[in-house]
Amino acid sequence: MSALTMVQTIARTLDEEMARDDRVVVLGEDVGKRGGVFLATEKLFDKYGPDRVIDSPLSEAAIIGAAVGMAAHGLRPVAEIQFADYVYPGFDQLVSQVAKLRYRSGGQFTAPLVVRMPAGGGVKGGHHHSQSPEAHFVHTAGLKVVFPSTPADARGLLKSAIRDDDPVVFMEPKRLYRAVKEELPDDLDALVPIGKAAVRRVGDDVVLVSYGGSMAETTRAADALVEQGLSPHVIDLRSLAPWDEETVLEAVARVGRVVLVSEAPKSASVMSEVAATIAEELLDQLLAPPLRVSGFDTPYPYAQDREYLPGPARIMRAVQRVLDY
Repeated sequence: MSALTMVQTIARTLDEEMARDDRVVVLGEDVGKRGGVFLATEKLFDKYGPDRVIDSPLSEAAIIGAAVGMAAHGLRPVAEIQFADYVYPGFDQLVSQVAKLRYRSGGQFTAPLVVRMPAGGGVKGGHHHSQSPEAHFVHTAGLKVVFPSTPADARGLLKSAIRDDDPVVFMEPKRLYRAVKEELPDDLDALVPIGKAAVRRVGDDVVLVSYGGSMAETTRAADALVEQGLSPHVIDLRSLAPWDEETVLEAVARVGRVVLVSEAPKSASVMSEVAATIAEELLDQLLAPPLRVSGFDTPYPYAQDREYLPGPARIMRAVQRVLDY
């Protein structure tokens, strides 16, 4: 298979899964002839037609509400929310209906659906096109949440999400949509398991944990640390609910120092949970407190978005703090 960007990979993966299983349908605003605002559903309408690639009204409540009805009656819908910031009109449908359908029906119904949404900043989108709302969904029992950072992981996780019998919130780092290309496996069943982190680099001096768009900055910081003679251990969570406690705790127990990187606001974040778990399980093995490098507890800014994002300089300062502790 040729090298593809992340957004090309998503379009290709949707095509593969729709060809494999005629229960898979795509719905959302402009997903049809337009191919989506980022072209993540490009050419699907021409191939599968309006019954399987459905242009929806401008209503996130309708998109998610229709998707849960489809899922309950045997389809496997993939609903697109144009930007993660737009999901809130459909928030009640997602957290009160989708997430609870299996539990409230005693297993008589399931909700095998995927809700895709581009998330995060770095594209000069301002405060209505740059938010990272993953903590809302991680906090909701019944939802699985994934946030890949590479084309290959986007493909494998999207396949796993579509084939899963539970609802999956599939978050996509839009600033990485066209940042890199990656060779993908020819195997149409090459899945990435939900709940399993990826170790991107093995090291002994400090553990760096991140996911999604922030992996790009974390990787650059790790490269700079190597140039300084340090040995960082880099983990990409990929899945946020469930998250891979075993991989993270094993690395932190061995190294003793950890920096957690995410562009989401700091308070009550996913990384707050990771830090709390590390502290609960490994307090006697830590050589320094876990440090978080994150976005700020403010609305996402327009003119200062690069200052808001946790860049390599901020990550490296945190690393120095845990090394000096």
